[in-house]
Amino acid sequence: MVTRTRWGRGQIGCLLMLLIFAATGYFSVGIGEVYWHYFQYRDRMQQEARFGASRTDGVIKRRIALYADSLGLPEGAKQVRVRRSSKHISIWTEYYQMIEIPFFAREVLMSPRVEWTY
Repeated sequence: MVTRTRWGRGQIGCLLMLLIFAATGYFSVGIGEVYWHYFQYRDRMQQEARFGASRTDGVIKRRIALYADSLGLPEGAKQVRVRRSSKHISIWTEYYQMIEIPFFAREVLMSPRVEWTY
């Protein structure tokens, strides 16, 4: 019977992979937070569009701008545009959001837009 000594290569490889996954998760949190706020903001715009028939454009703009402020979005997100036609409403805005991770920073154009027919 031959016994083999273990050099530990498998354990180091496992630790290295775990470190890579942890680093990827850590760095993706910043990106994920930006997109999470984007989807929350767009969802609020969708909600305001659903009730757009009973609200004025000024009320819709103010409510969405207050929500953008509560999410900590840039000032451009508060510049909401509303367009109505008979039984149709469109709400949209554009703003730049900074994504920062170590050794990388970039401004990304976010342009949420919703439309609703009532």
